[in-house]
Order: sequence, then C-alpha cells, then structure tokens
Amino acid sequence: MTQLILFNLFNGLIIGAFYALMALGLSLILNLSGVINFAHGGFLAIGAYLAYTLTPYVGFWGALAIAPFLTAVLGLIVERVLIRRLYGRDPLYSLLLTFGLAFILEDGTRYIWGPQTLPFSVPDWLSSPLSSQFFFLTGYRLFMVGLVVAAVAALFLILSRTRLGMRIRAGTLDLETVSTLGVNVRVLRTLNFGLGIYLAGLAGVLAAGMLGLQPTIGSALIMPSFVAIIVGGLGSLPGTLLGGLLIGVTAGVTTVFVPSASEAVIYVMMGLVLLVRPRGLLGEEGRF
Repeated sequence: MTQLILFNLFNGLIIGAFYALMALGLSLILNLSGVINFAHGGFLAIGAYLAYTLTPYVGFWGALAIAPFLTAVLGLIVERVLIRRLYGRDPLYSLLLTFGLAFILEDGTRYIWGPQTLPFSVPDWLSSPLSSQFFFLTGYRLFMVGLVVAAVAALFLILSRTRLGMRIRAGTLDLETVSTLGVNVRVLRTLNFGLGIYLAGLAGVLAAGMLGLQPTIGSALIMPSFVAIIVGGLGSLPGTLLGGLLIGVTAGVTTVFVPSASEAVIYVMMGLVLLVRPRGLLGEEGRF
C-alpha cells in the first residue's frame, strides 16, 4: 500500500509539473495581454510532434532543444497574424479565436501525423528504473522533474533580472504607463507571447516521452492548467506554479483511494479555494 501511494504521489508530482509548466505560459500571456489562450494545448501538441519528427535526424537531445524554439516561432507568427488584432478588445474575442484555433491545430496534427498514438523514444539509459523496489523512479521521470525545475527557475530569473522581464512585470501592472515611458508595447507583447508558447512546446516534448503522442495530448492538459491558474491566483506566477503542483499531487493521491474521482477532485479543489479565497491562494485583490 505504501508503495502504491508513493507511486501515485510521484506520478501526480510529474503531472503537476506539466500543469505548472503549461499554466505558467498561459499566465504570462493572460497577465500581460489579457488573452485567454485556449490554443495553448494545441501548441503543446505541435511541440511534441515536432520533436518526434526531428528525433531521427538530430536525436532526442537535439529535438528537446530545437522543438520548443520552433513551436515558439509558430506562436510568434500566430500572434502577429491573428492574436495582435484583438489586443485591447473584449477578452471574449480572444477566447473564441483561440478556441477555434485549438481545433485547427489538433486537426492539423491529426492530418499530418495521423490519428493513431505514436511512440516517442527516449534514450534507453533514461528509461530504466533506478531501483527494483521503486520501479516507478526511472531516470526519465527524474530528468523531467529536474528540467521543469530548471525551466521555472530560468523563467523567474529572466523576469527578475533581465530588462525584458522587468518590462513584462511592469506591463502586467500598468501597460499604459510602460508605453508612455517609451517601451514598444507591441514588441513586448509579441516576445511575451513567444515565451509563453515556448513553455508549452517544452512541456509537449517532455509529455510525449511519458504519455506517447496523440493529437489530443494538449486538450487533455489544457483545462487542468487553467484550473492551476485559478487555484494559484490570477496574476501570480508563483501561485500558478503552486496551483499546478497542488492539483497534480491531489489527483495522484486520490487515484489510490477513489480512482474514478481523480479528475473531478481537481474541480472540487478549485471550487473550495474560490469559496474560501476568491482571488486564489496567492492572487492579488482586484488584480483582474
């Protein structure tokens, strides 16, 4: 029983890391641009499939490095052609646009790579369990957790130590004042959108190695990622990180006792948090 609890707890931690990585990208875009990006899961799937396509040519490590950047480039194009036209308008417009775009991306991956589940191979030495007793502790799972930690640390370092990051943080508080000070808000929003999509692409590559490839891989993760933002608190990136980990671990532990409720418990947690603290665990009063 103890081993089963540990297995699901660790599995929940990994899934929570995916939620957190996706939710951080969503939160970046929402905080600065006010865009509710329902296509985020589609970009995750694109990142995963690009890595699958690149692996035979550049290997796993090359695909891991290149695929998220290519996904971010695609995100920049989409932002330039579609999303940019909706800045400053009712968020409902961006929600409807990205909702439709999510279906386009999903059907696009299904058309190009097929509807069947595809295996995504990782190096053999990463696939092996580290212990016969704790069979679920594979090198790849530990590597994923470590890479997510490194990516999140790099993101917070960028936001706190670089000029771009400081402008993004200032823009989330008062974009009009940032514009008045001479910052090109159009470019700032574009770079911020690309950074958010990069995180989705990275999450896609990591998820493919664990879950396999299928066109719906992104849509399965998008709603829990929104829940992570709400639980953690709108406008708070640390809260988003905390929310993602919390719902992942909670769903993992619930699987041990009530497997059929492992998905429902995420939304129950969201409801309870909103009842007790409507702005989320670390959200700011009146932020949105």
